[in-house]
Amino acid sequence: MGGKKLAADIKRTSVLRRLPPLTSPRYLEVPGLEGGVCAFQLLHNSSPIIVEAVSGRAMALVPGDLFLAAPGHRESTRWVVGGIPKRGLAPRQSYWVLSESGVVGNLVAGTPLTKSHLGHARYLGAVCDGKGAPLNIRQFAVRHADGKDQGADVYLFLGTSAEVGKSTAGLAVLRMLLAKGATTAVALKATGTSSYNEIANYRDYGAAHAFDCVDFGLPTTYPSDRTGIRAVFDRALDTCLAIPADAVLIECGGDMLGANVPVFLRRLRQRRVRPKVILAAADALGALSAMRLLKEMGLSVSLITGPCTDTPTLRKRTEVLCRVPTENMLSE
Repeated sequence: MGGKKLAADIKRTSVLRRLPPLTSPRYLEVPGLEGGVCAFQLLHNSSPIIVEAVSGRAMALVPGDLFLAAPGHRESTRWVVGGIPKRGLAPRQSYWVLSESGVVGNLVAGTPLTKSHLGHARYLGAVCDGKGAPLNIRQFAVRHADGKDQGADVYLFLGTSAEVGKSTAGLAVLRMLLAKGATTAVALKATGTSSYNEIANYRDYGAAHAFDCVDFGLPTTYPSDRTGIRAVFDRALDTCLAIPADAVLIECGGDMLGANVPVFLRRLRQRRVRPKVILAAADALGALSAMRLLKEMGLSVSLITGPCTDTPTLRKRTEVLCRVPTENMLSE
């Protein structure tokens, strides 16, 4: 097939966790497309960065390191914004590591809160199979489920922004369900940026299965309003709902307006008209606005949690405004 050789034990980021072992990987200098298995080198004048390995552990990349990652888009409201040029990443050009999981692209903007994964790397080329065809994580996605919907209860976790307690709430509900006799639970991080650590937490807390967008062929569900995203969401829902389980816990990453969350909610409502909705909000006004927005989408909130329940004053204000039960999942 030609191309340039890479070491078989080259560092790999978690966005490639479904990629099988490569015995003699090679790369070709062709454009790097979304989800492609691509080779990069952290620039020699860069600082060391921390990313997520395929095992989920924190892995250091130091200047000069070669590593495998995937081009992708990110539209975080808290960390960084970036994406892929229309024609893909160009060989020998420099780009940015946009997420811990190894999503790489142009950097549009960062924030003072940007994490330690942000680093400058040169794109070398696309890793190819024995016939010279570039590999892509789509090739290793979960196959479309053949089974029927098993009718499990669906718990939906939504937030007004990133880092407001959606995962904390999901894990708390999971433990509650198992304590009350549930034997099998499925977790799906349906939208946002892939993170093996986040879905591994669900497994650690007792979920029998856990999935995110990588399992269905995408490094993230950005950009918003992308074409073809409905088919990805349908496959994810069909897969999770076809597994015999007592409950399916679905967490939508980011906020309710980005990462194609509205599209996902429409696809979910075709299967479950009244999922149990747990809303995580930063403050009382955010919770009220989110409830009104969800009502327009045909969804009603069963419980509110997050920082809006951190103090007695804020919790009472949230309950008065929203007229929905609240619970501080972090402390209770």
